[in-house]
Amino acid sequence: MASSVEVGSAVPRAAARRAPVPWVAMYHSVGDCSDDPYRVTVTPERLERQLRWLRGRGLRGVSMAELLAARARGGARGLIGLTFDDGYADFATGALPLLRRWQCNATLFVLPGRLGGENAWDPLGPRKRLLDADGIRRLAAQGVEIGSHGLAHIDLTGADDATLHAEVARSRALLKELTGTPPAGFCYPYGALDTRAVTAVRTAGYQYACAIDPGPLTGPHALPRLHIGQNDTALRLYLKYRLHRLRRRPVEGG
Repeated sequence: MASSVEVGSAVPRAAARRAPVPWVAMYHSVGDCSDDPYRVTVTPERLERQLRWLRGRGLRGVSMAELLAARARGGARGLIGLTFDDGYADFATGALPLLRRWQCNATLFVLPGRLGGENAWDPLGPRKRLLDADGIRRLAAQGVEIGSHGLAHIDLTGADDATLHAEVARSRALLKELTGTPPAGFCYPYGALDTRAVTAVRTAGYQYACAIDPGPLTGPHALPRLHIGQNDTALRLYLKYRLHRLRRRPVEGG
């Protein structure tokens, strides 16, 4: 698997220009999807078919760090971003072996305020275990890019100033203590963001941030992503890949 990439120059000012938005896939859990009211789970079998589809078309899934660094160099052709939200423990068993098999990498957005806990923010369940500190350290050591998903998975648009700072800046500090490296990327819980949240993320030192459909806020700190789920067959992936840039605003940077 490709190692993580420094992105200190991922969006250099010299390269500030309007460019097509990158194609970034959003996953969550990889495991049993028989009880999946929020459609956040794909089976390992489905994920493998999706990775096979990408590789068969000359595409390779990489971490956001690698993707943005390659775009800044003008060498991102054939690369797409793979992201996994929430830091589910099944990433290590269900996703990572398949990513390695297909020579891909990914960014894993974790919640340092819920280490070893569960997805308590999903009232309908089912309960899924989250990675603990040792699990995150092991994945980082294996080249998986670790990003912040905040502390506790709350909607930042409704947070007061103290909570917003903790979710954004404190989570970054905790992940630096955990892995030895400050995370370059942030991911907005629920994809919810506003100008205040984007400003807080930028001020905290993150070099990029992922959303879902940020509309007019689209930029390096509000990158759109496409949800990829269990029902995404080869035909659906093809349509999502082909139509993505037609539906998204350009983004500044390479």
